[in-house]
Order: sequence, then structure tokens, then C-alpha cells
Amino acid sequence: MNVDSLRSANDLAAFADGAIGGGLSPQVSALIARAGELRQQPEEALALLEQAQAAAPRHPAPLIALYRFHFYGHQLVQARAVGEDALAIARTALGPDFGDEPPTDDATRHDAAVRFYLFTLKGLAYLNMRLGAMEEAHVLLKELRRLDPLDHVGGAVLLHVLTRHEKGETSDAISGYPARGWGGIAP
Repeated sequence: MNVDSLRSANDLAAFADGAIGGGLSPQVSALIARAGELRQQPEEALALLEQAQAAAPRHPAPLIALYRFHFYGHQLVQARAVGEDALAIARTALGPDFGDEPPTDDATRHDAAVRFYLFTLKGLAYLNMRLGAMEEAHVLLKELRRLDPLDHVGGAVLLHVLTRHEKGETSDAISGYPARGWGGIAP
């Protein structure tokens, strides 16, 4: 194993650990926790989350907290921007060759960094749909389908909704949606 692949393996392991909350300094963790306590004071909470992100710019935990802050605050444009940052950071952690071939079934089910990337794709597709950027959503879902052909992260339901929207179907019923997976939904 050469130095670059060792560094890449270490970076990937650190990112994967970070995606589930590991490797975060106590100071940054405290900023995120304090922001959570200040939900009724959004300006103060946002300032703390931005401080946490500045202190740990490559760590996924502050990005997740900032994304959730914007998403649950119905600030979808800001949530999308944070999601795009998260996708770029995950892509860097996964390395330049990630995505050349779809990850293994095992990786899509168990590798925290791969799952973080896939769920971020799904989240960005959803946000783009909510913001009316259907073509962007379609591009993201096509990539998600390519990387997760067995639909472990559940992106197929979004593609189903998007396809129905494009066909002009307005019913609230999700008729025709396969019980699991991408089914017969056109890519």
C-alpha cells in the first residue's frame, strides 16, 4: 500500500467515523449542543452552528447540524447550499475514483461514508424538487440510481414522484409505486 492510498484510507475512515459523530472536538460538539438548546432563538443558534462549521470545516457533523437547522426552519435554499457542501466534502473523502463504478452492495448498506454520500444525493434531489429545480433533481436521482441500483437509501420514491409530476399527475395517491426499488421507473 502506497502513502497516498494509506492517507486516503485513513481520511476515509476518519470521515466515516465523523459521519456517525466521531472525531469531533469537545468544543465543536458543545457549540452544536448549545445551538440545539437555542432553537427558539434562531439567530443565536445559527451563529453557533456557523462557528462550529468554521472550527471543523471538513467534519460532517457541523454540516449535518447546519443542514437540519435550515431544513427544519424551512430555509430550503440555504439547506441546499449546505447539502452541496456536504456532498463535496463526502466526495473528497471517498476519493477521486469513487463513482467510476457503483459501490458494492455491502458498501451501500454498511459504509458510513458511502451512505452519507448517497443520502446527501437523495436529500439534494428532494430539496431541488421542493424548490422547483426538477432538472437538477432528475440529474441527482439518475446518479443515485446508478450508484444505488438496489435502492438501499430509498431514492426510488422520489423518482416516482418526480416522474408523476412530469406527467402532470396530481393525485395524492402513490399508485403504481413498486413496493421496493426502482422498479419500472424510467431513468
